[in-house]
Amino acid sequence: MAEALPVYEGAVDKGLEGVVACTTSISFIVGATLNYRGYTIEDLAANSTFEETTFLLWNDRLPTKAELEKFRKDLGAEMSLSPELVATLKTLPTNVHPMAWLRSAVSAMAMFDKEAQDMSPEANLRKSLRMTAKMTLLVTAFDRLRNKKDLVAPKPDKSLAYNFFWTLNGTEPDPEIVKTFDTCLILHADHELNNSAFAARVTASSLSDIYSAVVSAICALKGPLHGGANEQVMHMLKEIGTMDKARPWVEDALNNKVKVMGFGHRVYKNGDPRAKILRQMSDRLTAKLGQHHWFEMSDLIDDAMQNKKGLLPNVDFYSATVYYAMGIPIDIYTPIFAASRVAGWDAHIMEQWKNNRIYRPRGKWQGKENLTYTPIEKR
Repeated sequence: MAEALPVYEGAVDKGLEGVVACTTSISFIVGATLNYRGYTIEDLAANSTFEETTFLLWNDRLPTKAELEKFRKDLGAEMSLSPELVATLKTLPTNVHPMAWLRSAVSAMAMFDKEAQDMSPEANLRKSLRMTAKMTLLVTAFDRLRNKKDLVAPKPDKSLAYNFFWTLNGTEPDPEIVKTFDTCLILHADHELNNSAFAARVTASSLSDIYSAVVSAICALKGPLHGGANEQVMHMLKEIGTMDKARPWVEDALNNKVKVMGFGHRVYKNGDPRAKILRQMSDRLTAKLGQHHWFEMSDLIDDAMQNKKGLLPNVDFYSATVYYAMGIPIDIYTPIFAASRVAGWDAHIMEQWKNNRIYRPRGKWQGKENLTYTPIEKR
């Protein structure tokens, strides 16, 4: 009889919580904060830009001034959608979930990339650059196409944050909104071995191409337990409606075991450091734009959840009111998440290939054994 393979009891955990699946030097939760390549999220949010942070994630160091200028120029050179790709995008139905559309759009983008199957490190870096430059354009293209509007050509000499609003609305964006949005992109760029990053690494580990790995990540991010939570937070706030209804709504939800979106985190037990930054941004931006009641309602719910359940907000909670105050349609909040997180996904994919072994975990058997086949006539 063949010897049974060992089953490791320590690796059996619901959701793989606490299981170490790989080594990484991209991002890590250290103490009460998140680090990108050794820099705290607070430091980067206060001082960096999304473009500079992307360079950091891919190169394990901050760029020199000349390197950053070249990196921005290279991103600008890729900041367009080819006529062939646009023609294909126009054939995709837009009466679908935006993440389903984005999933197909990125697959389509691969069809027009001559380097799609080139697995060299140099080609993968160029493809990462293309995806990062184009992802925000795909998000805004979806919104304009579904509203029967012409696409707006981006401005290659401007930032990705600027071009998001420029190509979404076709009007000059407020500099403070652009700066705030740029910080949001930094905060969402990576987050350890989260569900979508793990999905990307699993696909990459089979030596599939980088586009396939990113599409896997998009599919994972689409789920409401991962990237879709920020949409649900804003829907929740709109359902509550007014300040006087907020606390009773929370109490009723908790009494009826209804999940209050945007609270709690698998890893952070003392609060999500990104949420603390976003809270300040929500307070400031909603006040400036005459929508401070959304922040006040959020703050009240935050207080009630801490007092009633001891739960603190995560990154999704205050990002919802920040995006809403900016005038961004609610259903493209998660695609925006993807437009930021693609920088981290690409970093994880490229790191995976540097020391690759295909992922092949085992499950703990709990099914039947020693059954004997019974002919169908006797069943």
